[in-house]
Amino acid sequence: MSNPKKISSALISVFSKDGLAPIIKTLSDLNVTLYSTGGTEQFIKDLGYDVIAVEDLTSYPSILGGRVKTLHPKIFGGILNRQNVESDVQELEAFDIPQIDLVIVDLYPFEKTVNSGASHDDIIEKIDIGGISLIRAAAKNYKDVICVSSVNDYQEFLELISTSNGTTAELDRKHFAAKSFNISSHYDSAIFNYFNKNHEIATLKLSETKGQVLRYGENPHQRGYFFGNFEAMFTKLHGKELSYNNLLDVDAAVNLMNEFKNDPPTFAILKHNNACGIATRPSLKEAYADALAGDPVSAFGGILIANTTVDEATANLINSLFCEVVIAPAFDPAAQAILASKKNRILLIQKDAKLPDTNVRTCLNGVLVQDKDLLTDTLEKLSYQTDEKPNSQELEDLIFASKICKHTKSNTIVLAKNKQLCASGTGQTSRVDALNQAIHKAVSFNFDLKGAVMASDAFFPFPDCVEIAGNAGITSVIQPGGSIKDELSIDYCNANNISMVFTGIRHFKH
Repeated sequence: MSNPKKISSALISVFSKDGLAPIIKTLSDLNVTLYSTGGTEQFIKDLGYDVIAVEDLTSYPSILGGRVKTLHPKIFGGILNRQNVESDVQELEAFDIPQIDLVIVDLYPFEKTVNSGASHDDIIEKIDIGGISLIRAAAKNYKDVICVSSVNDYQEFLELISTSNGTTAELDRKHFAAKSFNISSHYDSAIFNYFNKNHEIATLKLSETKGQVLRYGENPHQRGYFFGNFEAMFTKLHGKELSYNNLLDVDAAVNLMNEFKNDPPTFAILKHNNACGIATRPSLKEAYADALAGDPVSAFGGILIANTTVDEATANLINSLFCEVVIAPAFDPAAQAILASKKNRILLIQKDAKLPDTNVRTCLNGVLVQDKDLLTDTLEKLSYQTDEKPNSQELEDLIFASKICKHTKSNTIVLAKNKQLCASGTGQTSRVDALNQAIHKAVSFNFDLKGAVMASDAFFPFPDCVEIAGNAGITSVIQPGGSIKDELSIDYCNANNISMVFTGIRHFKH
C-alpha cells in the first residue's frame, strides 16, 4: 500500500444523514475521534457515540444563523497541514490544532431547491459555503486526508475502511479527491447557471454528474458516452442496452411526440431521427396501422412512440414488426408481455420529465448553443394569403403537417392527409428535390394526394414548389412566408384554386 494513512480523527458535517449511521459505527469501533456540528453532531449523539462539537474545538460558536460554523483556522489547519513538512507539524502543536484525517461532507441541495420552485431567498440560503470549503481543502491535501463529498459515496467509503481496518492508501485518497472536485465543480456550475439564467454573461458551463459508457458511438470504431439522468425520463421495462443511435432516435421521437401530447391517440415511427410514419386516430391500434402504412419499408428497425397507453390490440400489430424501441406513457400488462416476447426489443415508459430548453452541439473548435425551437404553429396565428381558404379538415391537416415538418431534417417538405403522414422529403439541398422525393414516396405507397396538404420548413423563393404540388393534387399549403417573391407563389395558388397560409415562423432543423 502506497503512503498508507490510518484514520484517527474525522470531521463530519452533512446535510443528508441517509447511510451515515454504519460509517459512524465503524469509525467509532476503530477508535476514531469524531468532530461535528449542528444537526450532524446531534445525529451522532442520538446514535450513542462520542463526538466533539466543533464549537468546543474552536472556542467559537456557530454564528449568523448557522452561516459560519466550520470556517476557522483550527479546522482548516487540521485539514490542510502537510504531515511531511516539519514546520506545518510544529505550527499544529504551537496552536493546539488537531490533525484531521477524514472529512465527510454532503452539501446543501442547491439544485433540488432551485428545481422545487423555491423563492430566491430560500435558494440563496442553500448555497453551501463551509461544506464546499471543507471539500476543496480536504481534496487538495489528499496525500494526508481522505474526503467523502457525497451521500452517493458513503457505501464505497464504508467498504474501504471496513476491509482495511481504517487505513487508506494514497491512491484511494486521490480517487476520492477526484470525486470531490467533481462535486465541487458541478455545484459551482449550478450556482453560476442560476445567476446567469438570462445569459447576461456569454459563458457556457455544462456539468453532468451521471454518465454511461455506451457499446460504441455512431459507428463501431467510435467510442460513445451518454451524460444525463436517463432514469429521470424513462423506466426501462425490457430489452438490450440502448446504443448511441438508439438514444438519438429516442430523443427525436420524444421531441416529436411532445407536439401531440394532448391530442387523440397518435402513433409515430421514426428512422434516423425523422418520422417515416405518423397518424392520429380514434384508437391507438388505428393510429399505429396508419403510421406504418406511411412507409412500411423504413419502419423496419425503427423507433416507435405513442402518446397514450399501448393496449393489447396495438401490441399484437406491433409485434409482427422488427423494431428497436417502443416508447409510451404506459403499457397494459398484456401488451407488455406480448412486446417483451422479443428478447432485445427495448420497452420504455416515458415519464413526465422536463426537457432542456437549449440545444448544444460541437462546432469547429468550440460549441454552438441556441434556444430550442419551442414555437408550435397554431390556427390562431395563421395568416391567410390566398383567395381560396382552407376548409376545416385542411386546417387540421396543415397544423398536423407543420408539427411534423418542425421535427424533420431540412430542407424538408411534408405531405399529409386526414391526419396521416403521406410522405416527407428529408434533408435535401433543394426544396424542389424534397418535394419531388415526398411525392415519389407517397405515390410508391399508393397514397392519393388529391386533397392532401403540404408543409414547408422555410419559404418558397419561387412558385415552382406550389406548381409541382398542385399538379400532384395538393390543395392547401402551409409555409413561413417572408420571401421577397412571395407574391409569385400566391398568384399561382390563386390561379389554381390552392389555399395557402403563412405562419411567420421558420422551422429549420440541421
